[in-house]
Amino acid sequence: MGLVVAVFTVILDQWTKQMAVTSLSFLEPIEVTGWFDWMLTYNTGAAFSFLAEAGGWQRWFLAGVALIVSVLIAVWLFRLAPADRGLVIPLGLILGGGLGNLIDRVWLGHVVDFISLHYDRWYWPAFNLADSAITVGAAWWLLSAFFGSTSPTEKASVS
Repeated sequence: MGLVVAVFTVILDQWTKQMAVTSLSFLEPIEVTGWFDWMLTYNTGAAFSFLAEAGGWQRWFLAGVALIVSVLIAVWLFRLAPADRGLVIPLGLILGGGLGNLIDRVWLGHVVDFISLHYDRWYWPAFNLADSAITVGAAWWLLSAFFGSTSPTEKASVS
């Protein structure tokens, strides 16, 4: 199930990025609401454009890190103990998001971002569906670590 979540995440991520590249003009926002725009940007760095101006070496470094982390998560998914099955979806989201951005980094040399959130003049760094999947998966994983049971079916089977 975790690999299904990962594959679905990669497909949806790549499809939305392709839609953004073909439908949006670079750095020209299209307002959706007063705080949400579609805006095509390219990120050669990591989260929050960390290392974006590093001169090019970061492309393969970040791709290598993403590949190693993806392999480790995939192995973890295959080796999950029955008691940890509630981690399947969050790990699948993290894996799919990481692979979605890895594909961009390897094939394009940058990650395609197109979701822009802001309030007045304060802008959150642009992001994409892969980033969202990683964030949701990581938050789900952390919440499950702090609060125990990770899925409604797991709670039902314990009762």
